[in-house]
Amino acid sequence: VYIEDWDTFYAEAEKLYLDHPAHTRYSLKYRHTDGKVLLKVTNDRVCLQYQTDQQQDLKRIEKLNNIFI
Repeated sequence: VYIEDWDTFYAEAEKLYLDHPAHTRYSLKYRHTDGKVLLKVTNDRVCLQYQTDQQQDLKRIEKLNNIFI
């Protein structure tokens, strides 16, 4: 199940990471055939997913990436 709204996805992903930073993983996948970026944040109990094909979302993804690094 994908979360449609970026702000909801970001807030939930940040909360998940802050609650369990040692168990939370983040993956980013680009599908060239669809031109979409797929994001997944999980701690093996909760899985959050988001997909986009908008160029403007790349700056937002960079902000999320900074949380996990």
